Amino acid sequence: MFEIGDKVKCVNAVRPTGKNPNVVPNWVKDSIEYTIRGFHDNDNIVVGVLLEEVTNPMTPIPLINRWQEPAFATWRFEKTASAEVASEEDEDAMPRELQEMLEDLELS
Repeated sequence: MFEIGDKVKCVNAVRPTGKNPNVVPNWVKDSIEYTIRGFHDNDNIVVGVLLEEVTNPMTPIPLINRWQEPAFATWRFEKTASAEVASEEDEDAMPRELQEMLEDLELS
């Protein structure tokens, strides 16, 4: 579904009710684009997404009995067109240094 480096847009920034907002002080915002920097698999219970633009302090997670940075549920995001385009461009793109070398050869 998602990979590290993908650009995603937040489609649901509603905080869970009954949770202490101080546990996750930095929260996502609707319609904002973020970059995925990692994942927590949470012992195969649920996958959480870590974002380049949003970091939070380590906190104890009782369900999995360890400390970690809180992550966001994958259903809160959708991959943006720029991520899909970027991955297609990366596959076909010629490295910039090679492009410059070829241009220099053509000018000679």
